[in-house]
Amino acid sequence: MILKLFLASLFLMHLISAKDPSADQKAIPSSPNGITFPYEYTNWRIIAPSQRTDNNTIRVVLGNDVAINAAKTGKTKPWPDGTVLVKIVWKAKTHEKWQSAIIPDEFVHIELMIKDSKRYTSTGGWGFARWIGNELKPYGKDPSFVYECFGCHTPVKEDDYVFTRPVKIPY
Repeated sequence: MILKLFLASLFLMHLISAKDPSADQKAIPSSPNGITFPYEYTNWRIIAPSQRTDNNTIRVVLGNDVAINAAKTGKTKPWPDGTVLVKIVWKAKTHEKWQSAIIPDEFVHIELMIKDSKRYTSTGGWGFARWIGNELKPYGKDPSFVYECFGCHTPVKEDDYVFTRPVKIPY
């Protein structure tokens, strides 16, 4: 199951990376805490796929070069400053021609974590942002929404507040 999810993630990333964000003139508003949308994320690499059974979603977590280097070298406890992780989330559905395959359905949102241990001291060194739906509407009414995000991440404090475990890819 995880292998199928991972392979589907690789295929999705191929499709996503084919899009040139500079060709899209849509201005996406910053999150309420001032974090700007990471247009360059479509050129980042996969850290790991994941699936949540509680809300029937599948995700692909991407990282910038700092995150990729940390994942490759196992230096993620803590992740280095400059790490940026993006999680792309879709509702999951069963493939109509292959009932044992779970595939992406409706796009849900994009989440972002930025590691800056000096700037984000009150949230474990991480800045959080989320953009919802195809219109990529910023999540949160004001900057305090980050404490909701951080609250969810406190159970994984020993993993530097990151749920994602980088996958090892043979090469």
